[in-house]
Amino acid sequence: MSMPFYVPPEQLVKDRADFARRGIARGRSMVAFEYADGVLLMGENPNGSLHKLGEIYDRIAFAGVGRFNEFETLRVAGIRYADLKGYSYGRSDVTAKGLANAYSQTLGQIFTHEVKPYEVEVIVAEIGPTSDETQLYRIQFDGTLLAEQRYAAIGGKDDELAEKLEEAFETNLDLAGAIAASASAIEAVEEREIDADEWEAAVLDRSMDRRMFRRLEPGEIAGARS
Repeated sequence: MSMPFYVPPEQLVKDRADFARRGIARGRSMVAFEYADGVLLMGENPNGSLHKLGEIYDRIAFAGVGRFNEFETLRVAGIRYADLKGYSYGRSDVTAKGLANAYSQTLGQIFTHEVKPYEVEVIVAEIGPTSDETQLYRIQFDGTLLAEQRYAAIGGKDDELAEKLEEAFETNLDLAGAIAASASAIEAVEEREIDADEWEAAVLDRSMDRRMFRRLEPGEIAGARS
């Protein structure tokens, strides 16, 4: 009977982390950026039929990078989680924090116990009645959960992109200013211009009624940058 090869746990974790990071780095970055009336979610997505961001619940949105099938599975699971909790308890009991914790536990379990980790990073955003109550969470491939302030970036160049967003951030920017700042930050990191129809963007807008999620059209993005 042959003996299995021994792999030190720290080497196994490092190999899985490196594998996941390489997969995420092949994707295009996404950002969340607070502005006066809410939160902008934006990133490059030339394939308009496969969405990288979407609505989870009344005031909660989701953005993902990496393998589409994996973060789409998380998005659908998040919708089911929110619907079940809202139906069983109350709509106000569905929060970004609860959803982010669920994603963190799921990704951590997959990273630790499955043969292949998920090659994804996700953002969960929730808009509050005021900017002080807005919540941004970033969940990494290994289940690491980070609470962000004002902006968040995911993708292969997230650290560099976060620096650009920090330089561009201003309190009480309007939507057009937030679009221009986010797009310019992504283009600076990618070192190329991106056409208006190659962006995917949406907002959580507190001036709307109960459902605060709205997708932006290419013309609205182009107008904000002109």
